[in-house]
Amino acid sequence: MTSFYVSSIRSLLLGAALVLGHTAAAQDDLLNQLEQETKTEVKTDFATGTFKGTRIVNGHSVETPAQGSMLFLIGHRFGTLNSGAYNFFGLDQATIRLGLEYGINDRVAVGIGRSSLDKTFDGFVKYKALRQHTGPAASPVTVTLLASSTLTTLKFPVGADRSVGKRMAYSYQALVARKFSPSLSAQLMPTLVHRNLVDKPTDNNDVYALGGAVRQKISRRVALTAEYYYVLSEHTSEQFRNPVAFGFDIETGGHVFQLHFTNANGMVDPLFIPRTTGNFWDGDIFFGFNVARSFGIGHRKE
Repeated sequence: MTSFYVSSIRSLLLGAALVLGHTAAAQDDLLNQLEQETKTEVKTDFATGTFKGTRIVNGHSVETPAQGSMLFLIGHRFGTLNSGAYNFFGLDQATIRLGLEYGINDRVAVGIGRSSLDKTFDGFVKYKALRQHTGPAASPVTVTLLASSTLTTLKFPVGADRSVGKRMAYSYQALVARKFSPSLSAQLMPTLVHRNLVDKPTDNNDVYALGGAVRQKISRRVALTAEYYYVLSEHTSEQFRNPVAFGFDIETGGHVFQLHFTNANGMVDPLFIPRTTGNFWDGDIFFGFNVARSFGIGHRKE
């Protein structure tokens, strides 16, 4: 009888051990599953290609060149379409800007350029402070900060102050963009332009403006773009027009072609935000284009 009880107890203990082992294994499987789901949930997904170029039309986009990439840009504006057949509807006239931009890393870029308008040199620093992403501490927008300066080398009238300081102008922007879908992106551009020298004592040295832009893809390689700056400074807004532009982005391999129509012929902030004179709706429209080509010249991030 004693051996019967011992055998029964052993069987019970063995059964309990099997049940507990099976329960522990099931708990481990459940914990592993929860861990995998947690890992999936916290994955960070960054928005890319909010705009296809570092420029929208005249102004900057939130985009910067990739680390180690050098971008060569050609900006071109013909004359106004309403200049008549004698000027071949503006094609006989031209304003051009040549520029280089380099990505120090994926967030910081620097650039230089030279415009034929007022024989102007420009330079800038661009910092992508915030990237739109999902996941932990998700951000609904991309924010890029921009600081630029220009130097005009145009000959001043005899007797005028020709110092370098008087020839300088500066601009500061916070570029705030959101990619709403693979096809639609929008951007806001609060802007301050400071000019050391103005034409008249009543002109604003500091010009405030608020810009807005949108990009809508219509095919895999073509997108429509629009850009507008509303000048807030009173004296400047009374004498000049708000810059407006419409265009197309066309992707072709390593190139991005941007064809556009705008009432501004300047291609850096101090030359078009506070100085646009053309009335777009009266035909003072400059047809132009931007062409960008990227070259890898440094250590590129894998």
